Amino acid sequence: MTATILTLAPTPAGPATRPVAEYTAPHATRVDSLRTRGGADVHIHRDSDDSLSSECTGCGEYAWTLRLTTEFAQEHAASCHRPPRLIAA
Repeated sequence: MTATILTLAPTPAGPATRPVAEYTAPHATRVDSLRTRGGADVHIHRDSDDSLSSECTGCGEYAWTLRLTTEFAQEHAASCHRPPRLIAA
């Protein structure tokens, strides 16, 4: 299986800096949600091009794969120990 894994990290603020990565998902439909060991969720989406992507609400890891399988998200859910991130209001 081939998957692209992206972990977003904060970057220093300033005029010469850019985000590490920016991703704007095409129209996507959630197909599953898995609970991690830390109590967060890994949401799995089917994108408009029929690929799958997932995002962890604990560590923030984003993954994408062309193969229509949820194996990559299951592996992450089994290994992530981070609790859910709090979203500032």
